[in-house]
This record gives sequence, C-alpha cells and structure tokens, in this order.
Amino acid sequence: MSGAALGLEIVFVFFLALFLLHRYGDFKKQHRLVIIATLLAWYLCFLIVFILPLDVSTTIYNRCKLALNSSPAESNGSYVTLAPSKQKCFKPWSYIPDGIMPIFWRVVYWTSQFLTWILLPFMQSYARSGGFSITGKIKTALIENAIYYGTYLLIFGAFLIYVAVNPNFNLQWNQLQTIGIAAANTWGLFLLVLLLGYGLVEIPRSHWNGAKRGYLLMKTYFKAAKLMTEKADAEENLEDIMEEVRKVSESIKYNHPLRKCVDTILKKCPTEYQERMGRNMDDYEDFDERQNSYPSEKSLAKLHKQVIYSVQRHRRTQVQWQILLEQAFYLEDVAKNESSATRQFVHTFHSQEPENKIIQYFYTPTVEWYWECLLRPWFYRVLAVVLATFSVIVVWSECTFFSTKPVLSLFAVFIQLAEKTYNYIYIEMACFLTIFFLSICVYSTVFRIRVFNYYYLASHHQTDAYSLLFSGMLFCRLTPPLCLNFLGLTHMDATISHKNTQPTAYTSIMGSMRVLSFIADGFYIYYPMLVVILCIATYFSLGTRCLNLLGFQQFMGDSEMTSDLIDEGKELIRRGK
Repeated sequence: MSGAALGLEIVFVFFLALFLLHRYGDFKKQHRLVIIATLLAWYLCFLIVFILPLDVSTTIYNRCKLALNSSPAESNGSYVTLAPSKQKCFKPWSYIPDGIMPIFWRVVYWTSQFLTWILLPFMQSYARSGGFSITGKIKTALIENAIYYGTYLLIFGAFLIYVAVNPNFNLQWNQLQTIGIAAANTWGLFLLVLLLGYGLVEIPRSHWNGAKRGYLLMKTYFKAAKLMTEKADAEENLEDIMEEVRKVSESIKYNHPLRKCVDTILKKCPTEYQERMGRNMDDYEDFDERQNSYPSEKSLAKLHKQVIYSVQRHRRTQVQWQILLEQAFYLEDVAKNESSATRQFVHTFHSQEPENKIIQYFYTPTVEWYWECLLRPWFYRVLAVVLATFSVIVVWSECTFFSTKPVLSLFAVFIQLAEKTYNYIYIEMACFLTIFFLSICVYSTVFRIRVFNYYYLASHHQTDAYSLLFSGMLFCRLTPPLCLNFLGLTHMDATISHKNTQPTAYTSIMGSMRVLSFIADGFYIYYPMLVVILCIATYFSLGTRCLNLLGFQQFMGDSEMTSDLIDEGKELIRRGK
C-alpha cells in the first residue's frame, strides 16, 4: 500500500477540481490556456489540502522509528527523540516512502507560487485585453503588469542591497528563500483570517436559516428583485455598446485597413445583432479617408473589450434569471405541499430536462415530500449545530494554540491522544476533517464574495476568464498559510510546539520561520486571534449593515427596503409564470 493512497488522492483531486471548474467555467467558449491555468491552480491547492493528512501520519510514524532507535536521553542528528511507550512502531496504511513527500511538496508549492505571482496576473491582463492579435494582447498585458512586477523587483532589490551592505547579516540562499516564503505566507494569512472569520459564522448560520420555513423563498424573492435590476442594466448596456459597434461598422468599409478588426468585433456580438447590422449596411461602398474621420486601432481595441464584457454579462444575467425562476417555482411548491394530506409532492411546473430513470424510480413523489417537507429542515438544523460546534473549536484553538504547557488547542489534544496509540486512521480522519472544514470556510467565502462586476464566480458555466484566473490566484495565496495555520493548531509545527522533533515534509519545505523571529513569534501567533472580532462582527451582520448604508442592498429581515424588494421579487416571479 506504500504510495497507493497518495496516487489515489492525486487522481481523485484532479477530477474534483475538473468537476468544479466545469460547473463555473465554460470549456467550449473560454480559451484553453485560461481553463488549463485555472485548473492547475485549483488542482494544486486542493492537492495540498488532501495530501497533508498523509504527511502528518507519515511524520508521526517516522518520529516513532527515531524514538525506537534512540535512548530516552539521546539525540538523533538535529532532532531530540523520546522513547515511545510501545516497543514497536506500526506502519500506517497510507505510509509514503522517504524522499517522495519533499519532492512532491517542492513541486506543488513552487508551481503554485509561480502561477499566483507571475503567470496568472499576466493572463488576467491578457484575457481582458481587447487587442486583435496575440502580440497586441501580450504588449497590453506587459504594460498593465509593469507596475505590479516592478514593485516586487524594487522591494526585493532594496532588500538584497540592505543585506549585502549590512555586516550583521550573513544570509544564505535557503534563508533568503525562507524569507520570500514568509512574505508570501504573511500576505496570505492577512486575507485568510478575514475570510475565515466570515465563514466560521456564516456557514452554520446559512444552514440554520435554511431550515426555517419560508426563509429561502423570501431570500429568493429578494434575489429576483436585485437580479432583475442587474438584468435590465445589462440589457441597456449591451444596446448602447451594439449601437457603437453599428456606427463603427457602417463607417469602416470592406477595403479599409481596419476592417478586419471590425469583423473580429462583429463575431463577438450576439447573432441577432450581427444579422441586423448586416442588413443595414452596404459593405461594397469604398471609403474616403478625406471625408470621414475613422476610429483608431486603439479605440477599436477598447470597443472590443467592452463588447466582450457586455455580451458575457448579458448572457450571465439571462441564464441566472432562468435558474432563479426555477428555484422560486420549486420553493413555492414546497410551501404549498407542506400542508398536503396525500403526502405526495406535486410540481406546478415540471422540469424541461429529462430526469434520470434511476432517480425517478427511487426519488418518488412520496419520498420527495418526506425529504423536502419533513426531513430536510431537521437535517439542516443538525448540520448547523455540528458546523457551529466545529466553529467554536476553531475559534478557541486559534486563540490558544500557542500554549504548549498545558496544551489548550483542542485539535492538538486530539492528535496527541491518537499519536500515543498510533491510531493512524483516526489521525488522518481528524486532520482531514479539520483542514477540510477550514478550507470550506475560506474557499466558500471566495466563491460567495463579489467585487462589483470585476470578480464574480457564477455557477452554470457563467464565470468569465478574469474571475476564474483571479480565483486561482486567491487559492494559491491562501492555501499555504491555511495549511501552516492547521499545523500550528495541531502542534505539528515545531515553531509552535517548541519541540526539536522531526518536522513534516511540508514544514521542511517552508523552512524555519525562526529566521524572522518577529513574524514567527509575533504575527503568526497573535494575528489569528483577530478571528474572534471578525466572528462577532459577522454574527451581528456589521458588514451587511455597512453595505446597506452605502447603498448596496443586502438581505436583512428587519429592513424596510428588504421587505419592499421581497414584494417586488414576488410580483416578478408571478409574472414569470
């Protein structure tokens, strides 16, 4: 079984990343390089989350072997070992042979860092560029990222000069490498705590509210009112852009040097607009440069960029509106069927897509009624309580993981108890559930947040290339500090436990943070405690209330504006029938 678990997880995680990317991206319409780069970024980050528990169990086994081969007072190399309570070390079922994990982590980590700091920012600018050639897009991307890359080079160059001039510093290459890793992890930890503080409260609360009767339906009405406003704005914006395209297409005739650029823009327009412009245009009329003022290639590139954005936004709002209508109809059916005497679920509108026969056979109208009207609310309540318990444990451990005598972090207590009996299945399950819950809290926030229309992960293949690449950047920057934080919570990081024991392979790749003591003993210890303040702020919906004050309407039960939008959305859904 040596290495088999690692191979199985590598394959499983690949298909998991592929499935999620297929849900949000569009393999047929988006550029292949965008799909590949985003898939690679998501895949590497998910790999770290799934493989790290195997690294922990293998490290515990290696520590046992070192302790078994050493006397209680003997030190083995640079690690001090203590004799184990048992005279035999049991190899874990998922044991990974020596030498594999360091190479694996080195490849995964540095590839993800190359993606997040160099390649993906460049590809973002390339994807948003309105250039008509590969060379033009590359030029635009380089210009947009010049300040971005130049800032990093300037900081790094100033640091190297300072180290070279100061006689008190004698840094080697591996120490410079550790400082670079520490800088990247510090940036990631700063954002990680913000997202974690939101997710620890919002995820249990959303499941608890989902069990309330009528809550999801009211929220769907609210979303319908907001989405209709966005849909109307997208349609108006598309009309304005298409009018500009029509004027440009009529002014630049077939034998104009820039006509090929206009044809490229027209191909990106919806079919009905292309046909309309084709009917209203006499393409065989020669142009006269002395009589007309023609747009430049730069202005056409700007128009091309606007066309791509407006068409994608219009298509997204149209698809989301249809999906939201189906959700509202179904939730209204749930409300109607709750008082059904026959205990059989009756649909007002049947799905247009043919259902799987196997699902139809087992998921009968009676089963559907018991699940939707009776069991699902209780399931959501139980799940919310379990998630809230996990959140409390995480908050407590984040505030106490620096304490080693006594050990106050509950995650560290669980792992150390299992380590005494070498129960590797329990160790891996505990590690996986812990890091999986932390990842869900952070990643789900990344999927939920929306920065106006610049960053928005929309399901059903409606996410644009810029947002996909940006999500890959965020995942690559958040996952390494997330895993280091997990190792600190479980005291598997020697920097936290203050024990000179064999580190995990992942920690060895990160390097010893003791090179920067003010970060290792200061920022990494005390900054995660801010999660308490962020959880309190999220619990009282301070962020939501601030957005409401700024004019960005959010769903709040005690708001008069929310009630008005719910009524408006209810009327829109009624018209949609």
